[in-house]
Amino acid sequence: MATNNPDSNLNQGSSSLKPSSSFLEYSGIKDSEIPTVDERNLVHVLTTFQSNEDTKAADVNAAVEELLNTLSNKFAGISSEIFAKMDEMSRRLDNLEAALLADKGKEGDSNSSQNS
Repeated sequence: MATNNPDSNLNQGSSSLKPSSSFLEYSGIKDSEIPTVDERNLVHVLTTFQSNEDTKAADVNAAVEELLNTLSNKFAGISSEIFAKMDEMSRRLDNLEAALLADKGKEGDSNSSQNS
């Protein structure tokens, strides 16, 4: 009687996993070409995988941190430029106001001298 258990295609040795011989015969793969996975190797592979994932996460964190620092520096630079432009515009408006008041004062003086 055939079972639908996926583990039924694996020979369950003491501590290694290997495909069953019927699978090997069907696929044409020689038994010697199949690597065995023992528990130590599996733990090593999983540890290495986790280490790689941790490294990738650290790389992503570093890239995001660098991007945030770059954006922060650009924002600070743009803010400084905006404040500098506002100061310049304020100075120019003050100069324009002073020039208009001076012209108005000259007009007032010339009108009063013409009326006299």
